[in-house]
Amino acid sequence: MADIKVPNMNLVILSGRLVQDPEIRFTPQGRAISRFRLASTRPYRDPSTGDWKEDTLFVNVVTFGALAERVNQKLSKGSPVFIEGRLQSRTFETQNGEKRSVVEVVGLRVQFLEKEKTEEISVAPEEELPPEEIPPEDDLPF
Repeated sequence: MADIKVPNMNLVILSGRLVQDPEIRFTPQGRAISRFRLASTRPYRDPSTGDWKEDTLFVNVVTFGALAERVNQKLSKGSPVFIEGRLQSRTFETQNGEKRSVVEVVGLRVQFLEKEKTEEISVAPEEELPPEEIPPEDDLPF
């Protein structure tokens, strides 16, 4: 096999609207963790009819620290946002002992797009929590 240098890249850029209010929790160390679900819609032309249609992606987003607290204060269901982050997969065990896995976006930069709320906040990578320190969700939304 030839030596191939694979770039170390994990970057996600999304825009959309929150489909629910953000939920905030705190780690035992007092660190804020905010979670919300985003709907990102992509318009496309149906090749069989020529009509414009929409394809909507629903994705869970998690933010940490000061960014999580600002997200919780500024955003609510329906808020438009622009997000830069990375994909993260993690596993956890439910209260019933079932193992679950989830893929989510870790938001590193969130721009609030509402006129009175236009603001951009980002975090340095060292402010993130490693996946093993993220408290499990009570249940998955699916």
